[in-house]
Amino acid sequence: MAEGNTSILNGENNKWSLSGMTALVTGGARSIGHAIVEELVGLGASVYTCDRDETALNESLRRWKALGHPVTASVCDVTSRVERERLMERVSETFGGKLNILVNNVGTILLRPAEDISAEEYNLIMATNLESGFHLSQLAHSLMRQSGKGNIVFISSATSVVAMPSVCLYATTKEN
Repeated sequence: MAEGNTSILNGENNKWSLSGMTALVTGGARSIGHAIVEELVGLGASVYTCDRDETALNESLRRWKALGHPVTASVCDVTSRVERERLMERVSETFGGKLNILVNNVGTILLRPAEDISAEEYNLIMATNLESGFHLSQLAHSLMRQSGKGNIVFISSATSVVAMPSVCLYATTKEN
């Protein structure tokens, strides 16, 4: 690479560098979301995460703070439009009106045949797995424009390409 060009690659260990970047990861207290938060921090990003499980979120936040990781967090039920809007207001305040990365990670799964899923359960899965990501992406748009660089990631699932019994609704919502 020519001198003076900026690269997201760190020449020493060939890792991506996200130094100076900001990120929001939904569902960051556990599992894949937790790993994504830690990877983004490890690459230099400042991360805001949310989760509906306050206990798990507080425990993760305590560990990240003890390690000196630049992570901010709040409890958010992404099935609620009002809570999603509040979340993005907090993210905007935390990052000075800018956001570089949005990771739509949350997902709810019911391990039952489609004929056994109620209308209420259907609505919950759709609100969590589809509506929240679409709405958060809309809300993130102005923050990403302000940052000059924006990336939106939707976490999908192997269930969207490999048939598995009793997860058809989840698979439908995670096929990106």
